[in-house]
Amino acid sequence: MKNGEELKFDEDIYNTIRKNIKKYRQKRKMTSARLAELTGLSHDFIRQIESEKTAYNFSLLTFYKIAIALNVSLDKLIKK
Repeated sequence: MKNGEELKFDEDIYNTIRKNIKKYRQKRKMTSARLAELTGLSHDFIRQIESEKTAYNFSLLTFYKIAIALNVSLDKLIKK
């Protein structure tokens, strides 16, 4: 970042992450039920995380567990 340059933040970061979780899960031909099983989270909770209708914020630990289960780096899940 250059001097005087403003930082740009993704104001909709949870939505970006939601979309990427779903994208990588589907890319791996994994069901949301399987993702729930791998992460130790409930199937309903995984569906809520992926849903654009539910404005649910999840923890860093949940984010980390999902990234591990999907075998993707955290940075891939936050990229627009």
